[in-house]
Amino acid sequence: MLYEITVGQLVHQLQTFNPDLPVYFAINPDWPHAHRIGRMVETTGTDGAVYIAENGQEGVLPPAIRSQLDWADV
Repeated sequence: MLYEITVGQLVHQLQTFNPDLPVYFAINPDWPHAHRIGRMVETTGTDGAVYIAENGQEGVLPPAIRSQLDWADV
């Protein structure tokens, strides 16, 4: 199931965490790695959106994180 959130929802969720912690993307349950967040750009118009670029790979996700994301161990 696809899940889409708004910028406001993302900001709201991020405000619940320690602001000094690094942020990573967890990508692809079949190849579970953490990726650093890169540049962010906004498009405007009827198809407006915000895109967050990947900025390098940090490493394999720990099993506990995969479990919390409901990703099977690989």
